[in-house]
Amino acid sequence: MLRVGLTGGIGSGKSAVAARLVERGAVLIDADRVAREVVAPGTDGLAEIVAAFSDAVLDADGALDRAALGAVVFADETARRRLEAITHPRVRARTAELAAAAAPDAIVVNDVPLLVEVGLAPTYHLVVVVQTAVSTRLERLGRDRGMGRAEAERRIAAQADDARRRAAADVVLTNDGSLTALHDAVDRLWKQRLVPYEDNLRQRRVVPPDAVELAGADARWPEQYARLAARIQHALGSDALRIDHIGSTAVPGLAAQNVIDVQVAVASLADADGPLADRLASAGFPRVPGQWWDDPRPAGRGRWEKRLHGSADPARPVRLHVRLTDSPGWRYALLMRDHLRADPDQRAAYLMFKRDLVDAAPEAGDSGTARNPWFDEEYLRAEQWAAQTGWRP
Repeated sequence: MLRVGLTGGIGSGKSAVAARLVERGAVLIDADRVAREVVAPGTDGLAEIVAAFSDAVLDADGALDRAALGAVVFADETARRRLEAITHPRVRARTAELAAAAAPDAIVVNDVPLLVEVGLAPTYHLVVVVQTAVSTRLERLGRDRGMGRAEAERRIAAQADDARRRAAADVVLTNDGSLTALHDAVDRLWKQRLVPYEDNLRQRRVVPPDAVELAGADARWPEQYARLAARIQHALGSDALRIDHIGSTAVPGLAAQNVIDVQVAVASLADADGPLADRLASAGFPRVPGQWWDDPRPAGRGRWEKRLHGSADPARPVRLHVRLTDSPGWRYALLMRDHLRADPDQRAAYLMFKRDLVDAAPEAGDSGTARNPWFDEEYLRAEQWAAQTGWRP
């Protein structure tokens, strides 16, 4: 099933987005509700909290007095960590139970206010952030919750700022306008991205890149790669010996096809054919059918075998190259990237070369470049540069 993380600062309108997604058919898991559930009266969670902090954290009815507990843990790091050790595993377990109860083709939306702060972004297929101007949030908190301005400002300051949330976001929904405008944005997201993403994920279907064209250099590519790499690392753990951003989108200032190339180094390609392939597919990176290899440099030295995965996300094309660590193909991908980063003249020459190729055969795209003799010449230049500079991958 597709797992979507939804977050936003207090007063941003995140609950309105969650409600609209439920109307469209999403299964909602509310982290705040789960957190209250696991420490409700009669639960072992509440019993453990009382054992750790005394019954002074209970109200007259025997329920958790959150204000009293907050006073105990707010300024005490050790106490806070003790509380988290009690509540977090229970929240995770209950969240997993609720997700497991959803249908296999469900789109499960996890509404998590502190998703960014606690580092949960890599655990979801997609992260949606609701962003609203601070002035609007302050107005809403006063109007809708009766919150004083000083308290509202304190609450906002205690959370991640907009820049940090944007860095974790695959989708940013701006909520400075009307509720109708927000609903329209949610509906587009549902129809154009979430529904096809879920279908592709379930079918293990790779989304092919759009028609080949060179896009202007995009400053967002490194951030997009970072989010992808974090998901891949979460899925593979220590089996991913190294993850790198390679290809043209990894070279600052270079126009490129809007596809993120990612290289994953593994100890064995046989491992890449087994559980690793399944874990990547479950994380949103299905295997591309067929046999894949790289043309060697210089030519005539046999094929450089690899495994190729793509993306199930219709809005973020990916080529994920799984290569044997320290293999010639793994090294070459890093060498060419670093040489082009370091040499502006070669970067300009490469761009001109790519444009000529795309103009001549737009349907071939980057795949039409690999066998061109220019790459053998670039390989020799890059090796010379590596020798002169002491470059190491």
